[in-house]
Amino acid sequence: MGRKVKQLKNYTAEQVESIFASDSNNLIGVKLYAIVQLSRGYSSRKLSEFFRTSFKQICNWADSFDAEGIVGLRIKPGRGRRSFLTEEQKSQLKSDFLKPPEEFGYTGNWTGGLIRKHIKQNYHVEYKQATVYNLMRQFGLGFERNKSVYSVSDKLNS
Repeated sequence: MGRKVKQLKNYTAEQVESIFASDSNNLIGVKLYAIVQLSRGYSSRKLSEFFRTSFKQICNWADSFDAEGIVGLRIKPGRGRRSFLTEEQKSQLKSDFLKPPEEFGYTGNWTGGLIRKHIKQNYHVEYKQATVYNLMRQFGLGFERNKSVYSVSDKLNS
């Protein structure tokens, strides 16, 4: 039987990971350590298991480091998928949602479908419903579910 593994008493693994992820410098350190191990002869496939990423990602880190040094390991701005709406359009859209739908010729309340229609008509961009909800969350806005309202007479009749 092997030795007992040291356990933390005051933190869970998730809490430690959250603390670690909160500082971008930690990620650079992890990438650099992976490159150190790669330069010592460890395979990118073995390192991928240890660092919980793909072997290709480790190779990309090494290539970036080789080409640019430690600067190549930093997260560069503008990475990822580009938004279909400009920042100015997003700002205008947010102010649109703060107004009642009637101002735009719609009836009822703002719903996911109505927002999709509004974006398509006014901004010429077609979003899926889930993306509309993500936009709303990004704006700090949310939807309220309708609540059933019973009149006093309904309660007396039951």
